[in-house]
Amino acid sequence: RGSLSRLPPPGETPAHLGGRTAFGENVEDEWFVVYLVREITREFPGLAASIEDNDGEFLLIEAADFLPKWLNPENSDNRVFFYKGELHIIPPSETNEQEWDLSAASPTISEALTLLATRSEEFLAAEPIRTAVYKRISGYPEKIQASFHRAHCYLPAGIVAVLRQRPSLVAAAVQAFYLRDPVDLRACRTFRTFPPDERVMTIVTFTKCLYAQLVQQKFLPDKRSGYTLPLPSDPQYKAYELGMKLAHGFEILCSKCSKASPDSKRNVLSGPLWERFLRSLKEKSYFKGEMEGSAKYMELLHMAEDYFQQSVIEPESSVETSPGDEILALLQTATIDLKEFEREAACLPPEDDDSWLEITPDHLDQMLKEVRSESLASSNEEEQNYDLETVAESMKAFVSKVSTHEGAEMPWSSDESHVAFDVDSFTEALDRILGADSEELDSDDLDEEEEFDFSDEDDEDLDAENQRQDQEVSPNELIGSLKSYMKEMDRELAQTNVGKSFITQKQEASSVKGAASQNAGPDSGAEGSELTPVNVDMNLVANLLESYSAQSGLAGPASNILQSMGVYLPENADNTGSSKGATK
Repeated sequence: RGSLSRLPPPGETPAHLGGRTAFGENVEDEWFVVYLVREITREFPGLAASIEDNDGEFLLIEAADFLPKWLNPENSDNRVFFYKGELHIIPPSETNEQEWDLSAASPTISEALTLLATRSEEFLAAEPIRTAVYKRISGYPEKIQASFHRAHCYLPAGIVAVLRQRPSLVAAAVQAFYLRDPVDLRACRTFRTFPPDERVMTIVTFTKCLYAQLVQQKFLPDKRSGYTLPLPSDPQYKAYELGMKLAHGFEILCSKCSKASPDSKRNVLSGPLWERFLRSLKEKSYFKGEMEGSAKYMELLHMAEDYFQQSVIEPESSVETSPGDEILALLQTATIDLKEFEREAACLPPEDDDSWLEITPDHLDQMLKEVRSESLASSNEEEQNYDLETVAESMKAFVSKVSTHEGAEMPWSSDESHVAFDVDSFTEALDRILGADSEELDSDDLDEEEEFDFSDEDDEDLDAENQRQDQEVSPNELIGSLKSYMKEMDRELAQTNVGKSFITQKQEASSVKGAASQNAGPDSGAEGSELTPVNVDMNLVANLLESYSAQSGLAGPASNILQSMGVYLPENADNTGSSKGATK
């Protein structure tokens, strides 16, 4: 339950409307509030609204995969707003002279409102960010009705009368029962407020979350309470059980009512401000011609009183009303006609089917498939134009990214960063490593020297002479020597299983004659492969596809890395799980 009220300006923040809503375990209620806030800013273009929860800027959490790199929890204060029905994000370059200064302080509310009022079109959030947020609130307001569940309940007549005037109190009652403790249940031994003597059948509207919380808990009432249940085989067992649990929730709320004077609310509603407010309502036909004292008139009057206390009078002078106080106040003014309730119980509409509480394994699989298909909907076109070169280029771009203590940076797409090889820069780097300025050997060289046995007494003089000669060698000669070492290593690897496992350019070109080459001896294959360059892209793609196939449709390193870069591999149609079919 929540509402908006006028709040005084705290510090530099101007006067504004604010509110707080406890949504409990029903996250959909939170996103419904987001929908309402967005619609308010759409209806009143001069308003800007920000919203956050216990986790902070949860709108940014929802769109975390698409946020700019500069945006983080430390600098997101006073940057995210709904304005004119659209999501806006104010970047740091607009609040500090140094562009993208991540250490820059967040803007004040006044600065942010000024920027939104003058240049809001420049701060419109990126399309992927808005799409991720708007997807969560899509379907409203039609989706509201789908979240309700109507069920028969066998309740005390007093609770039926209260719910007729305040249907929203069912949420507080369910929460009180759901979060009960042994101290709360002490009040449920005698039931002073809602005894079980006068109970009637009625229909109560829950949200699906509230209904699930109430029906899924196993609970037996205290024998001293007077609440009894029929046999589980009885057709009305569920209605009796729901009514018993709901009655416990209402009794717990009443037992927690404040000890304030019963006249405190009456004192608040007896001043001249309330009289002017009530006179204004009557002049604007708020009561719709209802006779004063009638049930409809009293219902509208109670709604006006609640609004007056929460929104019109100053918060510090108002008396905060707990659910228990509100229930007791309603009982004093409500008309309890037991015979009328019984007549209505005889023609109640049917309750809703609660089969949605049970999820079969097949239904769960279907739900997971739908979620996966929705997540891949934006990449359908990319899958249709599937190209193995995209996989190789994306992996190269990932390897070329610089990693920090915060983790590896994922490129958004393979087009964002391409791997480039500059021969001159590579030569200069080798000069710096192996050039004349380097006088030290690495640990491997020192270990190799210790393995030799030098018997000549002038070995130290010869080593010094060799070092002076090495320093006079040109960089080109050093590079040539390094290449010769690399070729020698290639020759040795070509004779091993590791060397034979690589796909070479010669093997790729003669793939049509693959059967003939397999009949050749192992020596001839090694001799041919040692002179043929390895096809890096083909080996990379083959290994990725093999890893992806081994995942068997589940999450794994290959799919996680590629999907984070915007590359989605199609499902493997080969039942054998081999990646060869995918590479063809």
